[in-house]
Amino acid sequence: MEEIRLHGRGGQGVVLCSELIALSALYDGRFARAFPWFGIARRGAPVTSFIVIGEANEISRSMVYNPKYVMVLDPQLHRVMPAVTNGIREGGVYVQNTVKKPAELLDEVGVSSKLRVIASVDATGLALKYMGVAIPNIAMLGAFAKVTGLITLSSAMRAVKARFPERLWDKYLRCLEAGYNEVGVEVLGDGG
Repeated sequence: MEEIRLHGRGGQGVVLCSELIALSALYDGRFARAFPWFGIARRGAPVTSFIVIGEANEISRSMVYNPKYVMVLDPQLHRVMPAVTNGIREGGVYVQNTVKKPAELLDEVGVSSKLRVIASVDATGLALKYMGVAIPNIAMLGAFAKVTGLITLSSAMRAVKARFPERLWDKYLRCLEAGYNEVGVEVLGDGG
């Protein structure tokens, strides 16, 4: 079973990103479930969402306390809410929306001894460039596919097409591919 936790702020598409990851996994022939957790539903408030990929009989709708994969859609959230990395497993994978290179981000995250992979992508910049809005979720979906291998790029494209109207496909798919192609990855070893 693969457990994933996403963090961000209201308005960044955290919940939608988790739903697209789960849908992509379904298109890849795996069972998946996504579910959000948030306080006051307003733009800018912290949002957490969970995805579990595995067998249908082993997946519940409980919060993910010990994820192998953590993705942060807000470039500053790890500074104001260091709990985004709480519980990350040994050999974990951390992906963040930031203009910083993975090596620069590593010291700030504070769990380098547990990580196997750290990755970064300027998802907000890509979203502005390709979609015309500062919502990083689609570029982060592409980065997630590349870094983790849990979903394929083709299934992510299919999920985007299923969720958005055809008039947006070109912009969104270009943003998705840019996130996939432009993510910076640093492999740290076995994470411990």
